[in-house]
Amino acid sequence: MKKIEAVVRPQLVEDVKNALAEIDVAGMTLTEVRGFGNQKGFMDHFRVSEVYVNLLAKMHLMIIVRDDQVEQVVHTIIETAHTGEIGDGKIFVSSIDEVYRIRTGEKGDKAV
Repeated sequence: MKKIEAVVRPQLVEDVKNALAEIDVAGMTLTEVRGFGNQKGFMDHFRVSEVYVNLLAKMHLMIIVRDDQVEQVVHTIIETAHTGEIGDGKIFVSSIDEVYRIRTGEKGDKAV
């Protein structure tokens, strides 16, 4: 099993969620986060002064999938969240040793 974590633009998260549902992703966890990457922030105007915004709003998606689903899920996220502009986000893939479903006690692929 793998954990796929993606950091994407908030305005695209609904599109990503719908695209993942189309390829039968069973579930995900979404968290509102703030951070910065290569863009380092931007200048914004608040009332009459300029304000440097260096922590940008993003959405963090966490998805646990079988090993054979990884490429399709990653491709779907890239295809859906890509704008070509700085700040599109990142995807991280890591191994998961075990998953347990609390309600039933199932483990492994059955628990995903």
